[in-house]
Amino acid sequence: MNRIFGTSSSRKPKPTLQDAIASTDARMSSIEVKIRKLDGELARYKEQMSKLRNGPGKNAIQQRALRTLKQKRMYEAQLAQLSQQTFNMESAALTTDNLRNTMATLDAMQIANKEMRKQYGKIDIDKIENIHYEMEDMLEQANEIQESIGRSYAVPDEIDEADLEAELDALALEEEEEGTSYLADLNKVPDFVDEPPVAVEETPATPTAIKSTS
Repeated sequence: MNRIFGTSSSRKPKPTLQDAIASTDARMSSIEVKIRKLDGELARYKEQMSKLRNGPGKNAIQQRALRTLKQKRMYEAQLAQLSQQTFNMESAALTTDNLRNTMATLDAMQIANKEMRKQYGKIDIDKIENIHYEMEDMLEQANEIQESIGRSYAVPDEIDEADLEAELDALALEEEEEGTSYLADLNKVPDFVDEPPVAVEETPATPTAIKSTS
């Protein structure tokens, strides 16, 4: 029975908008070929009429030219109509694609919104605040530990700069005294010497006369 009457699954699918656009473009191409052929015939008739004088022969060619021109005008009207149909279908296809893309974008946004709600639902704001406060307390304790470790026990908290300058001057004075006593010890006569040394005067050397030989 299915072989005789067929089934619903054997029906051809309905043409899509793109199929209709392609079919219309093919018809337009066929009409353009016909118009170019008619243009060739009109050029030939025009050339023939230019060579003939007024009379029955010229009138007959003129009638053929008029029929050809009328046929050309009809094809041009069909071509304009098909061109407008193609434009309308392409506009509809573009609008359909835009709507399809819009719907896909909306679906993606809804899925993302659900996912965000699911993820944010797992976050506890109070827990985050507690973690923040704990971090602040630990940082403050770390600073206190560093200050305690870096404390100096021998140096007083407040040091007078005037006292430091006075101590520095005293150290400089001690250095000068030590240097003077050291030089004095160098000039002092040792204890095992009974008499101080006598300075010996140096006598200048007398120049020796050089005899000249004559």
